Formats: sequence, C-alpha cells, structure tokens
Amino acid sequence: MMDIAPVLPRTASGPMVLVVDDDEDVRDLVTFKLQMAGYRTGTAADGCTALTLIGELRPDLVVLDIAMPGMDGLSVCYRMHADPATAGIPVIMLSGTATETDVDLAFVSGAEDYMAKPVNIGELVRRVSWLLPPRP
Repeated sequence: MMDIAPVLPRTASGPMVLVVDDDEDVRDLVTFKLQMAGYRTGTAADGCTALTLIGELRPDLVVLDIAMPGMDGLSVCYRMHADPATAGIPVIMLSGTATETDVDLAFVSGAEDYMAKPVNIGELVRRVSWLLPPRP
C-alpha cells in the first residue's frame, strides 16, 4: 500500500525526504516537523513500498526505521546502496534498539546516521539539515 504524505505548497522547491516507519504516529510526527523545517516529504509504512517510492520519487534523503514487517530497513538500505541510481541517497536509520551490533549493521548496510527511538525530533531535523541543507 502506497502512503504518501501531502506536500505543503510553500516547500515545493525544498529537498524531498522520504519517511519510512510502520508506526503511523512516528511517520506523522517526523513528516510534520520536516515540513515545518522546509522539506517536502513522502511516507511509506513498509520496506517494499519504500523501495518502490525511492525508485519513483528519487528523494534527497530517507529516514528509515529498521524494524518493520516484511522487508526491514537494513535490507532496504542495502538494496538502495547496491543500485547505482539510488546509491548516493543518504539514509538516517531509526531503531528501538541501540546495541553496538545494531549500529554497526546500520552503517554496514550504507546508512549515514543512526538514531535510537524514542527519537528527539529536533535532533532528527538537525541531522537531516546537516546531511541535506534546505534550499532557499
């Protein structure tokens, strides 16, 4: 099921961030805060939909949950970075755990950053802007 968040008209020229999380509340909160910071957003609730949208939308950055039903975030990130067309898209991984192994797996799969849940949304927006400054 494709689940794309509305795009705010005032951010039509801002960078596109795809938010992927099976928790609707997390998706909605992250999407809202990113839109308020000037980013266009899309959303997906699972890994398979995320891969489809990444191929279609070519987002500038992906915020990706690790633990999702079906295809997990690690597999999505690995497949993204194995494809030359999407390999350059930065990924921030989100996870309910922050063991050394989980963090290592995220970076090995190609993620640029890792945040443990519950995520400090202000910090997430700062990290997005560090990896991808909004355009004027």
